[in-house]
Amino acid sequence: MTLLSSRPPRPVEPGLLSRALEVAGRLANDATDVITATAGRGARPGGKDSPFDWVTDTDRTLERHTRRVLTSEFPGMPVVGQEFGADIGSDAAEYRWVVDPVDGTANYVAGVPWCAYSLALVDAAGPVVGVVADPYRGQIYAAARGRGARANGVQVSLTDRFTTAGAIVCTELTRTGPWPGMGGFIERAARAHAGVRVLGSAALAIAQVALGHAAAAVLHSYHEWDVAGAVALAIEAGASVLDRHGEDTALPVDGLLVAAPGVSDEVLTWWQETATAVDSV
Repeated sequence: MTLLSSRPPRPVEPGLLSRALEVAGRLANDATDVITATAGRGARPGGKDSPFDWVTDTDRTLERHTRRVLTSEFPGMPVVGQEFGADIGSDAAEYRWVVDPVDGTANYVAGVPWCAYSLALVDAAGPVVGVVADPYRGQIYAAARGRGARANGVQVSLTDRFTTAGAIVCTELTRTGPWPGMGGFIERAARAHAGVRVLGSAALAIAQVALGHAAAAVLHSYHEWDVAGAVALAIEAGASVLDRHGEDTALPVDGLLVAAPGVSDEVLTWWQETATAVDSV
């Protein structure tokens, strides 16, 4: 079985953890109000790589609000966001904030109730604080390094599972469609009597693992802002976080697997073998 990280967690000043959690939670509540009040309004195609790359007034408004609050509360700490990019110095900063104002924008535009606001404080070791707002369920998921994960203030602790039979495994499309080997991966899961779901929000896919609703989530590619908040939840809830090679890395550059530890090796094998089969064609 793949073990959780043996790396000692990088210590963070307790006052910073508490203040970051409080401010991030406040911003997540603000986002919940805005998203539920505006779903489906003010959207237009973004003209990016895919017709599902939408630009909405809500994305921009929430990111501006987030940046304004964070700049005031944490001066000198850079922000990286989906809509407005990275502040100068973010690559070299000890800490940076990472925000996705609406993860699952296509769902938001269509009125499908499955999208999220994601915010994380990140250092060189990975997420320090993470919050994910699940507006349509009225849930705020929050975690801080060494302090565990919570859903609306209630402690979340992952109960391990040792079979994928009957379980849900989440994944997401890339910007251009199915990822290489995705069809084979779904077939492998089906043979193991697991069901694969593609629901349109990377943050919520990972959160489902942290909450114990899904056995695993596989992201062939992603942006840091999509997942950093949810990865904080997963780590603190007790999930395995691996790259496609099985290396234990909080925010890997080469794909991401988040899983209950007891099934992480099995799902990793599906991913590796189906991707290898495509590469060999």
